[in-house]
Amino acid sequence: MELRSVEELMDLLYACRGARDVPEPGRPPVDPHDHALRTAALLRRAHPADKELQVAGLVRPVGRLLWPGDPAGRAGRTADAVRALLGERVSRLLRDRPGRGVPADDLLALRQAAEEGLTAGFDAGVLEDWRTVLELLAARNSRLGAVE
Repeated sequence: MELRSVEELMDLLYACRGARDVPEPGRPPVDPHDHALRTAALLRRAHPADKELQVAGLVRPVGRLLWPGDPAGRAGRTADAVRALLGERVSRLLRDRPGRGVPADDLLALRQAAEEGLTAGFDAGVLEDWRTVLELLAARNSRLGAVE
C-alpha cells in the first residue's frame, strides 16, 4: 500500500482515534491518535526546525491500523507506505534503523519522544494543526520526485 495524499494520511490518523494499544505488558492502554500527537508535539519542542522528524513521530501509528497482525514488519511497511508522500527521510526514520543517512541521534530523539508521549499528560493540540506541515512536506517531496 502507498499513501498518495495528505487527505488519505489524515483519514488514517483520524481512524486511530479511540483505538487502544497496549505497547508493553504492565502499561495502561494508549490511544494511538493521542500518543502520535504528543510524540510530534514533544519533537516540535525539542527540534523545532526538523519537520521531518516531527512528522515521523506523528505518522507512526498508521502501521498499527494498516497491519495490526504484523508487529515485526509494521515499521518497514509503514515506511514504504509514506515514502512517496512524505519523502525518503521520513521513511528511513520510520524504519527505526540507523545508517543510510539517518543519524542515530535522530532515531534516539524519536524513540525518546515516543516513550515520553506514553505518559506525558499535556494537551498536544489537534490533528488539523499538522495538516499544513504534512502538505508542505508532501509538496516538497512531489517537486523533488518530479525533477528526478
